[in-house]
Amino acid sequence: MNIKYKLIVTDYLGFGGTLMAEDRKSSKKNVKGTMTVQEAGRKGGMKTAQTHGKEFYEEIGHKGGQKVKELIEEGKKAKAKSAEKQ
Repeated sequence: MNIKYKLIVTDYLGFGGTLMAEDRKSSKKNVKGTMTVQEAGRKGGMKTAQTHGKEFYEEIGHKGGQKVKELIEEGKKAKAKSAEKQ
């Protein structure tokens, strides 16, 4: 699969630029020091893991789960209220 995406970016000063993203198979590294988005994400994730450790991921996972639980409860309450009005 050879997919290309083109995104026009304008910064806060009004200067524009074009970013191109390609799938991994078709991307070619012509400039020394460049990396794909996937490589950058992996590098950042590994650094975060080294810096914060297992407890960090457990804590943010728990916080995320609690937020989802709250949102589900809010949705159930809203659905019940709308059913009562009808």
